[in-house]
Amino acid sequence: MAQTLFDKVWNKHVLTGKEGEPQLLYIDLHLIHEVTSPQAFEGLRLQKRQLRRPDLTFATLDHNVPTIDIFNIRDEIANKQITTLQKNAKDFGVHIFDMGSDEQGIVHMVGPETGLTQPCKTIVCGDSHTATHGAFGAIAFGIGTSEVEHVFATQTLWQTKPKNLKIEVSGKLQPGVYAKDIILHLINQYGVDFGTGYALEFTGETIQSLSMEGRMTICNMAIEGGAKYGIIQPDETTFEYIKGRPYAQNFNQSIGEWQKLYSDENAHFDKVITLDVTNLEPQVTWGTNPEMGVNFSSPFPEIQNINDERAYNYMGLKPGQKAEDIDLGYVFLGSCTNARLSDLIEASHIVKGKKVHPKITAIVVPGSRTVKKEAESLGLDKVFKEAGFEWREPGCSMCLGMNPDQVPEGVHCASTSNRNFEGRQGKGARTHLVSPAMAAAAAINGKFVDVRKVVV
Repeated sequence: MAQTLFDKVWNKHVLTGKEGEPQLLYIDLHLIHEVTSPQAFEGLRLQKRQLRRPDLTFATLDHNVPTIDIFNIRDEIANKQITTLQKNAKDFGVHIFDMGSDEQGIVHMVGPETGLTQPCKTIVCGDSHTATHGAFGAIAFGIGTSEVEHVFATQTLWQTKPKNLKIEVSGKLQPGVYAKDIILHLINQYGVDFGTGYALEFTGETIQSLSMEGRMTICNMAIEGGAKYGIIQPDETTFEYIKGRPYAQNFNQSIGEWQKLYSDENAHFDKVITLDVTNLEPQVTWGTNPEMGVNFSSPFPEIQNINDERAYNYMGLKPGQKAEDIDLGYVFLGSCTNARLSDLIEASHIVKGKKVHPKITAIVVPGSRTVKKEAESLGLDKVFKEAGFEWREPGCSMCLGMNPDQVPEGVHCASTSNRNFEGRQGKGARTHLVSPAMAAAAAINGKFVDVRKVVV
């Protein structure tokens, strides 16, 4: 019987349970960070349980870490969460990518960079953007704290298999249009709930032409379309990315199986969406969820409901305005969506030899220590600093304001992150989601500009 890519990976991990009902899945990789793991570890202690597979559990510090003076953690709660994870990792024998270590960084970046993330794995983490790892042909999804404890204790998890939704993307992207624009446009067109109950398989010639970084960006934001899972067929681009990474010693033994991971020609999808990106424009969000976005050249829409009205009031904007009318004050290059080396390289091309606009505070936060070191070896830190950007230490940073990096109240921020909810980047912060190139160009110009005219 023909199967989708998702079906193939799922079925390989079912231990018990009937289809259509909750099934017990074996979990190949459990990634943890300091925010959602403390209660789960405490649950093990209270039940006098051991960690079932410490060798399949890996920890990093990302949400709370400062990005200026990383060892000077002034917030008591943040410091408590960080020191608690460090102690728990030691007590339970978990490998931790610790503060300042060569591999420390955002959890969804260190997994791929170290080679832990591989095709055909089931991967979980107490973080909704775990879908990122699906770019490698893995089933990866975020879980709650009680589920974190269940995986700790059993290395399994009960899940109900979702339906399959194929998103077929065709056409060649224009210079200045990127993977971030594809996923923002999909969410703008189909809403923040179009993926609810589905696993999204992104396919088509456009997806195949993307780098692994671009594929990760798209799967990262599957959750913003309401889906727990995003997945992409692994191919030579995938294999080349994984080969030689520290935790990919099984590469030669596994590649034969990985090459069988694709949706069969007659596989059934419950729903299909097609998108031609030939004429796709750079995207900018105007409101308070990722669905509230427009093409760069399009005016902001008329108010349709109370949610639109509330969003306009919060953002200090009006229908009919355009992206170039937004009074920007901050630019943030970072997050698990767009803080990879290729993102920083693309942004550096735009800012090289120029200066950040006087009214803009611009910061660059590499997503991991690995990216930071690679960027510095290329001299990107000098490019950004000479332009007037702040060059920071790795971490989640201004993506979610759970650390000292926050946008001041009422200030508009061009952000390469994944969420523009009320207060996401700080109390009263006004977030506009864009690609790294759009953010970089906005920093230089003091406002949003059509980056297609900049990069050509």
